[in-house]
Amino acid sequence: MRQLMLGNQAFARGLYEAGCAVVSSYPGTPSTEVTEEAAKYEEIYCEWAPNEKVAMETAFGASLAGKRSFCGMKHVGLNVAADPLFTCSYTGVNAGMVICVADDAGMHSSQNEQDSRHYAAAAKVPMLEPADSAEACEFVKQAYELSEEYDTPVIVKMCTRVAHSQSIVEMGERVEKEPLAYEKNIAKYVMMPANAIRRHPFVEERTAKLAQFAENCTFNRVEMGDTKLGIITSSTSYQYVKEVFGDQASILKLGMIYPLPKELILDFAAKVDKLAIVEELDPIIEDHCKKLGLAVTGKEVLPMEGEYSQNLIAEKFGRKLPPYKSLDENLPGRPPVMCAGCPHRGLFYILSQNKCTVLGDIGCYTLGAVAPLSAMEMTLCMGASVSSIHGFNKALGEESEGKTVAVIGDSTFMHSGMTGLANIAYNQSNSTVIILDNSITGMTGHQQNPTTGYNIKGDPAGKIDLESLCRAMGFARVTVVDPYDLAACDKVIKEELAAKEPSVIISRRPCALLKYVEHKPPIRAVQDKCVGCKSCMRLGCPAISMKEKKAVIDNTLCVGCGVCQQLCKFDALQSGEVLR
Repeated sequence: MRQLMLGNQAFARGLYEAGCAVVSSYPGTPSTEVTEEAAKYEEIYCEWAPNEKVAMETAFGASLAGKRSFCGMKHVGLNVAADPLFTCSYTGVNAGMVICVADDAGMHSSQNEQDSRHYAAAAKVPMLEPADSAEACEFVKQAYELSEEYDTPVIVKMCTRVAHSQSIVEMGERVEKEPLAYEKNIAKYVMMPANAIRRHPFVEERTAKLAQFAENCTFNRVEMGDTKLGIITSSTSYQYVKEVFGDQASILKLGMIYPLPKELILDFAAKVDKLAIVEELDPIIEDHCKKLGLAVTGKEVLPMEGEYSQNLIAEKFGRKLPPYKSLDENLPGRPPVMCAGCPHRGLFYILSQNKCTVLGDIGCYTLGAVAPLSAMEMTLCMGASVSSIHGFNKALGEESEGKTVAVIGDSTFMHSGMTGLANIAYNQSNSTVIILDNSITGMTGHQQNPTTGYNIKGDPAGKIDLESLCRAMGFARVTVVDPYDLAACDKVIKEELAAKEPSVIISRRPCALLKYVEHKPPIRAVQDKCVGCKSCMRLGCPAISMKEKKAVIDNTLCVGCGVCQQLCKFDALQSGEVLR
């Protein structure tokens, strides 16, 4: 049966058909849907792990036990999982183990634009790179065969456009794999120095075998057209090249991106007059070709940053751009904003009013950095806010302790905030950490986490009590506050910043977009009472605007949170009628 599928959905279908038994991942755009879709298959055990390192170690454990396993993450998540990745390259696997990493060229939802292909070369594990949904499904199935044949984890690299675009997939049946017996093997699986030294030659031999495999594998293919120009490409860039050049160029499409073939490339280069490399981000293929002594056109023409497109490639290669339409009007910009009723808005407003230095973290609350709140001054990586405030306060002492806070979401805190908090407790900096508990993993689309009490399927699960956890870690001052209550937030923040010991504030209110949250009727703007002072506009709520110098509430957006009412001194913003 054929079906139109998103790349991530097709990837999950490949997991199903390959007989994958255990899936452990941490949500991260653009990889999240792979695990969400896999969870729809009853034959696969799926879970959200606290972070990517735990997910990869869980997948390794399942592989060790003899069941095919999988873990998924975005590119920055692979940084977190790098520790187990590099060493399980040495140990190898028992049953097949596949890792999905999804890169985000263009940084649609990421803090950097790194190229995950470097990890394959550094860890010396094979990497496959599908160019559409059909290949995503097929490459996953073949990745398991590679994993078991060559005793290695296999990375399948997606990118935003392949993950979130659709194409036709030919679906097959699930092949249930007989579990492989676990056998005690200390020399293979206990990576203390004496054993690891003996495993390194195995990795080098495996890489050489895989490089030979790459010369004739089905992942790499030649499509001969006009021989005046030959293009070597991969992933979504292949689609752009095909659309721009058609059969007016010859193409070597690489689906196995590590290790790269040698003879296949040299043979292809010999058949064309001029050779070009089209690849997003870093010149991985280009550098490989130059090491082979080939003259190529690549990054001197194409950019090192951002997503490519058909028009970009056409322009850079001197092709005529296809006709397109544009709007003559100068449309206003639409920067991302926190949603109407977002529980983080009130807290950020109070932090801004108190002129606090706010060290932030990764999540939708990072939008607290933008105007008009402008309440966040640093965002680095998951968990960095908690670790950074400790260093910040250790460096400046009393100069910063009474005015600096760290903010971190509940899911991010479980991901990598706990170790930073342990450092504060252990090494005793006078730091105030605010956990923004919106009862969900918000930025990636409402996934459960260890604090919500539900698993990936929405069934009841173990629930970590944040207050008890923080107290157990050594914090005597742990306070819970409702971020819709501005006066209470102001009071608690002032008290904790004035305290001479570490403290934790838990700002608790569910995400306004959660389906179970019952909203109040929209706020009404009473025009006769509004003086146009714009105090309500300081919140940056998308439901509030000014028209003819008067506040206007958009009833389709307002959730009646009442935060704006607390700023209005003229009673111009009033609670709406109770809806029956």
